[in-house]
Amino acid sequence: MLITPGPLLAQIDTPEELRKLDKSQLVQVCQELRQFIVDNVSVYGGHFGASLGVVELTVALHYALHTPEDQIVFDVGHQAYGHKILTGRRNRFHTNRFYGGLSGFPKRKESPYDAFGVGHSSTSISAALGMSVGALHNGNTQQQHVAIIGDGALTGGMAFEAMNHAGSLKDTNLLIVLNDNCMSIDPNVGALKDYLTDITTSHTYNRVKDEIWNLLGKMSNFGRTAQEIVSKIENGLKATLLHQSNLFESLNLRYFGPVDGHDVDHLTEIFSDLKAIPGPKILHCVTVKGKGYGPAEKDQTKWHAPGKFDKITGEIFKKVYEKPQPPKYQEVFGNTLVELAEQNAKIVGVTPAMPSGSSMNIMMKAMPERAFDVGIAEQHAVTFSAGMATQGLTVFCNIYSTFMQRAYDQVVHDVCIQELPVVFCLDRAGFAGADGPTHHGAYDIAFMRCIPNMIVASPMNEQELRNLMYTAQSDRVQSGTQSITIRYPRGEGVMPDWRTPFELIEIGKGRKVQDGEEVAILTIGPIGNYVPNACQLLEKEGLTPAHYDLRFVKPLDEALLHEVFQKFDKVITVEDGCLMGGMGSAVVEFMTEHGYTAKVKRLGIPDRIVEHGEQLELHRECGFDPEGIARAVRELAVLTLV
Repeated sequence: MLITPGPLLAQIDTPEELRKLDKSQLVQVCQELRQFIVDNVSVYGGHFGASLGVVELTVALHYALHTPEDQIVFDVGHQAYGHKILTGRRNRFHTNRFYGGLSGFPKRKESPYDAFGVGHSSTSISAALGMSVGALHNGNTQQQHVAIIGDGALTGGMAFEAMNHAGSLKDTNLLIVLNDNCMSIDPNVGALKDYLTDITTSHTYNRVKDEIWNLLGKMSNFGRTAQEIVSKIENGLKATLLHQSNLFESLNLRYFGPVDGHDVDHLTEIFSDLKAIPGPKILHCVTVKGKGYGPAEKDQTKWHAPGKFDKITGEIFKKVYEKPQPPKYQEVFGNTLVELAEQNAKIVGVTPAMPSGSSMNIMMKAMPERAFDVGIAEQHAVTFSAGMATQGLTVFCNIYSTFMQRAYDQVVHDVCIQELPVVFCLDRAGFAGADGPTHHGAYDIAFMRCIPNMIVASPMNEQELRNLMYTAQSDRVQSGTQSITIRYPRGEGVMPDWRTPFELIEIGKGRKVQDGEEVAILTIGPIGNYVPNACQLLEKEGLTPAHYDLRFVKPLDEALLHEVFQKFDKVITVEDGCLMGGMGSAVVEFMTEHGYTAKVKRLGIPDRIVEHGEQLELHRECGFDPEGIARAVRELAVLTLV
């Protein structure tokens, strides 16, 4: 079903057509664009509040700049829906985040207006700065480069590294637009949030700032010397009125603002004026996440990505089941962590800005002094965890699998080399679904299993997740020299009655799930729950493969693998992770080292970028859904007949 746009929006297929409108029409364009987003997301789902909050910013930028020659880089990309709609993708927007449809994030292959592909935070300033330097190198001194970054993303260290560098490159046409709404997905934390609040609430500073801005405009014809004088006066006033130096100006970034991020007329004027001011600069815009849709303004975390909803009543649609349903793995993690923490006073929890996404918010509510949201700072999260571990604490550090890639150096140097038993719980392992390749947790098995002093495990169900967490905090692990990684996927498990008594699991011990003949299927993690369905498909053909759940990819259960290779000469490995260096590779390494010569077929994520879609759709594409597993068994079984 195509959503009908408003009369002005219907005329806009490119920003060039937007720029043909009279400036007085921009308010209506914003209203129609906001309504179009509401209409679409209510029917098809997707991220919501972030894009509503930057409607005016998006319209003003495309109106004042000459995109795509001038380049806009969005940080994270949750807020880019309006941008996509204005840049030729309005009639396809209903396919957003669906298999084979538009990506939910800016993507260079999708449009020339998507200057840089994004999916995680704090990259925009680095990318836009690099583009600006590249343009100057190519002799283009007029091209503008804009990084739109939220105050939440600004908590990531990479953003500060980029600003520090930008301040030393005086000739770049770089504009940083700080979208300050006090939110990322959850409410922001830390000193930076307080600092930005101080700036935005200083009435005296804002009044004087406006006067300085007007004076700068009037004196623009008197050359750079006059601008420098005004800048020095302005900086002095900032320091006096705020009783501290301006953070951004101290990095040699010209600071302007704060301004109303929902005043499209004023924003258009400001962006037009800023094009004429050379050097790196930052415009501080105060916005409201979810702007224009009442429920989203009131509960911004809930409406970050609400799913389908009734746009009139604000009711979010949820599936109604006749029987109790399995919980999400993240909920099992969050509730189990609190249970364990009630028994073990040494347990603490850490998450980098994802308390609701990881369900660490359950512990933050129950034990606020023992659960830490460190902001969008994965590297800090890991080393912070390591520091607490040196003091004898049992640290559960919960990070999405794809975002753990950012903290890999810290895992190696600050945890494993120092033999600290930190517990890493990697949520969203495997395919992350509609969020696509920037969020898929494809590589963690491969990059974790190669590190000394690291145990790597994955539970097949909720009961095993509980027991692995219980084992990880036990004296057996915490008194040793090894860290442990427990990986689990996004979404629901398979056990409605999941609150089972805790049991210790022997490290490196797998299990035989079912006996069989001719072919052995080895799995790790919840993907093993596909095997019974595959076996049902094979029953009519007289094929009865055996099934082994490895549980651990490091250390491997060598006794179990000897049993497998002594009995079977045809083996299939199945994992929701990359084939290059994954569990299947570990099994083949074992086979080679011990002189076995079985025929092994590995199923998993191939050596290519897999796009977005529902998890089952992506599993099917890559050949390790139930039908794919059954097909692999048939192919190996044919070898016997030949």
